[in-house]
Amino acid sequence: MAVKIRLVRLGKIRTPHYRIVVADSRKARNGLKIEEIGRYSPASDPSLIEVDSDRAQHWLKNGAQPTPAVEAILKVTGDWQKFKGIAGQEGTLKSLPVRPNKRVAYEEAVKAASNEPADGATTMKKRAAEKLAAKNAPVEVVAEAAPVEAAPAEVVADEAPVVDAPAEAVAEAAPTETPAE
Repeated sequence: MAVKIRLVRLGKIRTPHYRIVVADSRKARNGLKIEEIGRYSPASDPSLIEVDSDRAQHWLKNGAQPTPAVEAILKVTGDWQKFKGIAGQEGTLKSLPVRPNKRVAYEEAVKAASNEPADGATTMKKRAAEKLAAKNAPVEVVAEAAPVEAAPAEVVADEAPVVDAPAEAVAEAAPTETPAE
């Protein structure tokens, strides 16, 4: 039996991803497979490549022939160099950067918001907001003033400044109609 290590295509029309499989060369591309030994997804940057190195070495030693595409993938992972016994067995595989957890990022953003309450609520009710504002407002210290003594009315009237106004201005300010009684 002629055994090949090849790619099986999966995914939608413009978003392919592949499985690296060991299959009989006489079967269809997506037909019966003997064993799945890895994955390849070219859509991400850098491409996602996962190969079970032990199983790939096993099949290469037993005579399975990789297709040109799989051979290029095995060169990137370093499995082809290991099989051939040449330098560069570490390969040139780049790993995907670690994606931050969305929940952790959200919780950090909530903590960073200065107008949020510390007890974990996302929005405050109106009264709670007023209490928080009153609590955070600076305390005003009012000094006690000496008690003001009541002055007699005649003294206050004498001290009031007298303004001379023209008669026309006084006439304009006064209402012209008198209420009917």
